[in-house]
Amino acid sequence: MISDPNADDGFQIHIITANSSVFSQEEVECVDELWEEYLSHGSKGSGYYFLVDKNGDHILGFACYGPRSLTSGTYDLYWIAVDPTARRGGVGRRLLSACEEAVRKLGGRLLVLETSGKELYEPTRNFYLSAGYMQEASIKDFYDIGDDLIIFTKNL
Repeated sequence: MISDPNADDGFQIHIITANSSVFSQEEVECVDELWEEYLSHGSKGSGYYFLVDKNGDHILGFACYGPRSLTSGTYDLYWIAVDPTARRGGVGRRLLSACEEAVRKLGGRLLVLETSGKELYEPTRNFYLSAGYMQEASIKDFYDIGDDLIIFTKNL
């Protein structure tokens, strides 16, 4: 079930991020920092909104999104991650749909997401394309040599 997280969910969010097999230690730490900002200042104060998909007390996946500074109605999807044991069960699709709906309710009109161009991220890019996102841009060697930035958007 998709819901707002509670303060006790941080550990499971950390574990899902750390066990994803695609995120670096620096990226795991970034999610932890965003979570702390969210806990300390709330969504409106921090600019970070989290959603979780839970089965009982077990988090199957999470997403983090927020408004893009200096824009009107543009939001970023910062993170979406699914517990490896729950993959291919619709969790990612549910979280993505819930983010889109939440952004609409906040007055959002455009959702932007960025991901890696590495081969490891091909399933991720295909997931976004299958969900109606358009690849808008690519910046060669953005993250590192051989690791392009791929930008997707969806008009809501």
